[in-house]
Amino acid sequence: MTGVWNKSDWRKKPRVQMPDYPDQDALRAVEAQLSKYPPLVFAGESRRLRAELAKASRGEAFLLQGGDCAESFAEFSADSIRETFKVMLQMAVVLTFGAKVPVIKVGRMAGQFAKPRSAPTETKGGVELPSYRGDIINEIDFTEAARLPDPEKMLRAYTQAAASLNLLRAFSTGGFADIHRVHSWTTGFADADKAERYRDVSNRISDALDFMTAAGLSADRINTMAMVDFYTSHEALLLEYEEALTRVDSTTGQTIAGSGHMIWIGDRTRQPDGAHVAFCRGVINPIGLKCGPSMTPDDLKPLLAALNPENAPGRLTLITRFGAGKVAEHMPRLVETVKSEGANVVWCCDPMHGNTIKSATGYKTRPFDLVLSEVREFFAVHREHGTVPGGVHFEMTGQDVTECTGGVRAVTEEDLSDRYHTACDPRLNASQSLELAFLVAEELSNRRDLARAVS
Repeated sequence: MTGVWNKSDWRKKPRVQMPDYPDQDALRAVEAQLSKYPPLVFAGESRRLRAELAKASRGEAFLLQGGDCAESFAEFSADSIRETFKVMLQMAVVLTFGAKVPVIKVGRMAGQFAKPRSAPTETKGGVELPSYRGDIINEIDFTEAARLPDPEKMLRAYTQAAASLNLLRAFSTGGFADIHRVHSWTTGFADADKAERYRDVSNRISDALDFMTAAGLSADRINTMAMVDFYTSHEALLLEYEEALTRVDSTTGQTIAGSGHMIWIGDRTRQPDGAHVAFCRGVINPIGLKCGPSMTPDDLKPLLAALNPENAPGRLTLITRFGAGKVAEHMPRLVETVKSEGANVVWCCDPMHGNTIKSATGYKTRPFDLVLSEVREFFAVHREHGTVPGGVHFEMTGQDVTECTGGVRAVTEEDLSDRYHTACDPRLNASQSLELAFLVAEELSNRRDLARAVS
């Protein structure tokens, strides 16, 4: 993007949060094999996503990004993909109603296999072993053999990602995403106890659909009502995997990371002179950048220049992750930096990672009220600074898990052990995810009303 770039340039840079494979010959063999496989996504799809994200940067669309904290080989199934996809469609309908703009649906799916860790090792019972870094690298079992990085796991990750994308594309275009079907699911949620305001919004959506049908705009007559665009995203952490799936678009000569439509750089791997920035700067995919409490204006400025030197709208999404009660302290300096630099970005709120606590019962969890609080603080900062809140980013699942406390169907700390299935961080369940969508829709409705009053 700036100067001469090669997909292997990252190998000359400092690397963090990546495994050291003991068998380098096996690693090279896997990379060579992956490099011959078809890409998982295509350049035209990523360009289309960039165009949609450009609209989100202007308030003409809204980004909904969600899915597993870390995809699992053991938990992989068509049912789990379908349920998460379904919940994201439900959330999108509610958000569309609130924002009155299109919702861009991006799943943390078909590639979210690697995870950064706070420490390279962990100790249990006096035994110290390498940390679990996701199924694409090693295994969660606490044994020396399981924690050994194995490059062959990249091949299994590719196969699972390809199968996931195949199913997601079928769901997106085969009638499963028909808006009338999605709304019937939303109504089912609104029948829950203590959900009066959700029933009200659900009924208003129903009235709007009835009007469209009466006006002759039925899904039977407009095929696009039965289809959606659905994109995939993941943290580009394991760069051997990313490089092996990098391709040159035959129509434009541009380079694309073929592992997913959108890739992001984590808060732990955002060093301007590091390997992850060196790789991501050269591919045309939309790039996400996680922004935590430690990020300063001096940190952000070189990243804006490196990752989006042409200042193209839709190229760069800043995903904030501060924690409830801390947004007003940390986010304004970044907002003002972006304004002073004249940078085109999408502002997206990740209210999950800054709100992780350990419960009294010993489980890592995230209280729903803290998640919601950070979202509201995110919107408040944008109202104060006259900037556009462009999206939200949730770790969630369509399964009926008990990993985050709170919500309308209240999960207590005592409930956490019932269905705590995550391989890494706690996720919102289907009910909590949809409830959060209703509450975010209220903020979006307020954003729309404010914009109308100003104009």
